Amino acid sequence: MVSRPEHSRSSELVECVPNFSEGTRQDVMDAITSAAESARGAWVLDRHADAVHNRMVLTMAGPPGPIAEAAFRATARAAELIDLNAHQGVHPRIGATDVVPFVPLGATRMQLCVELAVRVGRRIAAELDVPVYLYGEAARTAERRRLPDLRRGEYERLRALLPSDPRLAPDFGPLHVGPAGATAVGARPPLIAYNVTLGTGDLAIARAIARSIRESSGGLPAVQARGFRTADPNVVQVSMNLLDARRSPLALVFERISDEAARHGVAVLHSELVGMAPAEAIADVAREALRFGRLDADAILETRLLEQVLGAGA
Repeated sequence: MVSRPEHSRSSELVECVPNFSEGTRQDVMDAITSAAESARGAWVLDRHADAVHNRMVLTMAGPPGPIAEAAFRATARAAELIDLNAHQGVHPRIGATDVVPFVPLGATRMQLCVELAVRVGRRIAAELDVPVYLYGEAARTAERRRLPDLRRGEYERLRALLPSDPRLAPDFGPLHVGPAGATAVGARPPLIAYNVTLGTGDLAIARAIARSIRESSGGLPAVQARGFRTADPNVVQVSMNLLDARRSPLALVFERISDEAARHGVAVLHSELVGMAPAEAIADVAREALRFGRLDADAILETRLLEQVLGAGA
């Protein structure tokens, strides 16, 4: 369900894609979504949930103020309803609201998103008593730029070591974690969360393919990848973050995974987006598949229409 924004005099737009450690309880997911939707002026564009990951992802967009408010309200509701001590899922996590990224859209400056991350992070720590770690472009040290580094050992490591290990001290908030855990708040460019499912129950194959395509193992640039189980015991998944689809387009990533799967004698069943993707990334796929000489996001009707609507409201 999409809530309508109020018209803004500012042309600055921000996306926020908070991830919550809940993917099974419908009432809890509905309550968190409703909290985000209650912030006037913010769109809630998409909701994606997975029971095996035990995780929900909201995609929100709008002017900076309403988006900051929506992010805080959803985080506060999650802190009330999710107990990390009882949480189990295959996706790494450190908190009830695991991560809150702010993403600049259009001509919006990255610095604005950094400022939003700091502002919302301080508020989460002060009002919810939740440790907050700044990451991505908002990180204050190189060691905290990457989410995998922040999530190492997950909630259980923080619960055990945060009170005594000064290296784990948060940027804001207490030196302990409660049932809501900790939250990573940051700023980053747009990314595409993308999964490809394989017709095998052998998790080792998914992990091998993930290793072959991720940048950190010498694979495709700007690709993070891991292998996961799914709800179907006969199906596994390569789960990815494409940090820069211009460097590693969707079509190239899918082709590389298909080639690796064939080498292992495994069929690719389908792929899916987690959340949403920029129009340019989808245009790239169509251009490759249909051999267009030129095709970009400006050729998509809805994209041009949206530009006109936003321009009129600026």
